[in-house]
Amino acid sequence: MRVAMFTDSFLPARDGVVNSILTTKAQLERLGHEVFIFAPEPCNGYRVDDVYYFRSLTYKRYPGYSFSPFPTNKCEILNDLDIDVIHTHGLLFMGVRSMFAARTMKLPVVVSFHTMITDAAKYYAPLPIPEWMTNRLFWIYLKQLLERADSVVAPTAAIKSELLTYAPAMHRVEVIPTGVDCERFHPENDGSAVRRRYGLDGEKVLLHVGRVAMEKNLDLVIEGFSKLLRKDPMVRLLIVGDGPAKKHYQEAVRDRGLDGRVVFTGFIPDEELPQVYAACDATVIASKFETQGLVGLEAMASGKPVAGINYRAVKELIRKGENGYVFEDDPDSCAEAMRCVLDRSEQMRWSARRYALGYSVQLSVEKLLELYEYSIERKRMVLEGKVF
Repeated sequence: MRVAMFTDSFLPARDGVVNSILTTKAQLERLGHEVFIFAPEPCNGYRVDDVYYFRSLTYKRYPGYSFSPFPTNKCEILNDLDIDVIHTHGLLFMGVRSMFAARTMKLPVVVSFHTMITDAAKYYAPLPIPEWMTNRLFWIYLKQLLERADSVVAPTAAIKSELLTYAPAMHRVEVIPTGVDCERFHPENDGSAVRRRYGLDGEKVLLHVGRVAMEKNLDLVIEGFSKLLRKDPMVRLLIVGDGPAKKHYQEAVRDRGLDGRVVFTGFIPDEELPQVYAACDATVIASKFETQGLVGLEAMASGKPVAGINYRAVKELIRKGENGYVFEDDPDSCAEAMRCVLDRSEQMRWSARRYALGYSVQLSVEKLLELYEYSIERKRMVLEGKVF
């Protein structure tokens, strides 16, 4: 099968969408399929072989991300590549482009709903539009996108339920989480070098991985950590990643007098992430923005329990006392959940690992291939006038 993946973000940017594409692409190619990426041209001249780039502009309010409003000849390229199915991972400009390309080429479209863009828009909107109006406009648009697709991928049951509320006429929507590479992320990985690098030997380490952005709700983590530290002075918080709100969170750490206990690593290459997870005792996710929480599954595959916010997709991943604890949107609750996962890290190590095995990339790609085949067949029937 020959798959064209459209995305609003790709390397050198690193986020959940990019990780999902790379993981899925690698597994599809291991199975003998061919995957072609269509993405906005990076603003810094970065290039990856075999990626088809759209001429783009830079998001001024979100450094490192680009968008592509210009006309292109990508339909000719799709035709030359003899594509079987378009899989769009982008919901904005590239989502629209994938739909136009599919209509022109008479190809089936699968849409993955990775990003709750309505939640992030308030932080990055170029104009001071009221939040209720932004949400309404986005859902009018997203409803059209989702209901025109041949099939839709929701990473979790919580997101599927939410999508059905706004776009009830979707042809088919399936829960297919992004798979985690359970061979790469494993409890036997060695994190000692990471601990030495950041002066963490002999400390309890709580880890946060992801974009350092306002929608990640790190203010709650920092405030909860401050309360936890009063009870357990041996705890350290390792914040891995970079992003537009890094300065804001660094100031929040300084304001609370946590400079010596919170470490901002900045960007860490993807190949080092297994060792980063291995270096911690537990992880924390406070973001309400997540549609899946892939970093939580990577942590569990590494044998690390998760303290996660009791909201949307994150709460769906956590089994109390088995692979982590949930907390409310409250610093005291957050501090207590972080204390629990740190105190019971060793006891939950292998049960967290067993849970993650149910989300292996192999299982996820098997489900995705079935959905591709369904979408191809549905498009064939539509073109023959048998499905309306």
